[in-house]
Amino acid sequence: MTPRRIAAALAFTLTLTLTLRAGDWPQFLGPNRDGTSPEKVAPWGGELKPAWKAAVGDAHSSPVVAGGVVYAFYQPKGKDADALAAFDAKTGQRLWEKSYPREAYNPAFGAGPRSTPTVAGGKVYTLGNTGVLACWGAKTGEVAWKVDTLKEFKAPNLTFGVSGSPLVYDGKVVVNVGGKGAGVVAFDAATGKPAWQAGDDSASYSSPIVAELGGKPTVVALTGAGLVGLDPATGKERWRHPFKDLLQESATTPLVADGLLIGSSVTLGSVALKVGEGKVEPAWKAAKLNCYFSTPVAAGTGHLYMLNGKLSINPTITLRCVETATGKVKWEKPDVGKYHAALVRTADDRLLMLDDGGRLVLFAADPGGYKELARAKVCGPTWAHPALADGRVYLRDEKELMCVPLN
Repeated sequence: MTPRRIAAALAFTLTLTLTLRAGDWPQFLGPNRDGTSPEKVAPWGGELKPAWKAAVGDAHSSPVVAGGVVYAFYQPKGKDADALAAFDAKTGQRLWEKSYPREAYNPAFGAGPRSTPTVAGGKVYTLGNTGVLACWGAKTGEVAWKVDTLKEFKAPNLTFGVSGSPLVYDGKVVVNVGGKGAGVVAFDAATGKPAWQAGDDSASYSSPIVAELGGKPTVVALTGAGLVGLDPATGKERWRHPFKDLLQESATTPLVADGLLIGSSVTLGSVALKVGEGKVEPAWKAAKLNCYFSTPVAAGTGHLYMLNGKLSINPTITLRCVETATGKVKWEKPDVGKYHAALVRTADDRLLMLDDGGRLVLFAADPGGYKELARAKVCGPTWAHPALADGRVYLRDEKELMCVPLN
C-alpha cells in the first residue's frame, strides 16, 4: 500500500458516516485522537456564558459531538448502570437516554465511567468502568451488542476502574483488556465478536491510537507493561518498548509528533521513540516530564505542550513547552491546576486549556514564553476533556453537561 493510500485509509476510517462535519469531535481527543481541532478560536472578552446546561450522572467521561448531536456517558443517579444520552448540540434538548445494568463498583474518585464514547459508522461505542464494551445506535440509543470484557477474558479490574476509550479502526473496536493472551483485544465493530487478541500485558488507564509508523498503519497501546505496536489487521506484535509505571497508573494517550512517538506516565516521566521497521529506539527520556492523565499536544513547529504533575500531599501541575526533538524545556508555568488540565490545539496554533478547577484559558503556542490571550471560569470541578465543535466548547463538570459558545 502506498503512503497516499495509507493516509487515505486512515482518514476514511477515522471519518464518520453519520453525517459528520469538519467541526465534529467524535472521539476522545478529537477527530485525529491527538487533541487537535480544525477550528480557529479568537480571544474572547469578559466572561463566557453557557448556551445551555443539562443535568447528567456521575462520570469523568468526556462529551463527544457528531452530526449535530452531543453524547454523554455516565452512571444514572442511584443505579448500578451505564447510561448513554444524546442531546441536540444547539439547544441542549435531550433526544434520548438509554442504559443497561452492570455490577456495583465504587472506586475512589467517583463511581461513574472514565472512558469517552467513540462515534463511528452510525454507532456509538462505550467502555464502562467495569469493563462492559457496548455498541449503541447513534440515532436511537438501542444497544446492538455488549461484551463484559473482564469476565470474557478473565482480566482483573484496575484500582480506579477501566478507563481507556475505544479505538474504532478498519471495522474493529480496539481496547486494553489486560487478560492472559488478551492484553489488547480487537472486536468486530458490527457484531462484538473478538477479531484478534494480543499479548499478556496487564491493562493501563490509557487509550490506544492508530498511526503510520515504520511506513505502516500501526495500533499503538500504552499497556501496563509498556508501549506496544500491533498490526491492525491481525494484532501481531511488531515492536515494544518497556515503560512500566511504578504506581501502575499510566493514563495518557500515546502521541505521534514530528516523527516521534511520545509516551508519558506518572512516575517515569516521558519518553520519545524513533519507530522503524520492526524496531524502536529512544530519542530522549525526561523523568521530570511526568503526566498524570493529561495527554501532551503538539503545536507550532517542533514543540510539545504538556501538563506535568508533582507527587506530594499538595499536588499541583505545571504547564511546560518542550522541544519535541530533544525533550528540552523551553518554558514553564507552575500551578495551573491540581491534578489535571486538558489541552486542545486550534487550527491557528493556539491552545485551549481547561483546568480541573473549571477555568478555560486560551494561550499562544509560542516557544518564546507563555502568552495568555483570554481566560474565563466556565464550570465547576472537572476531569473531563472538552470537545470543540462549530465554535462551541462542550464540557461537563461533576453535575452538568454544558455548551459554551466561544464567538
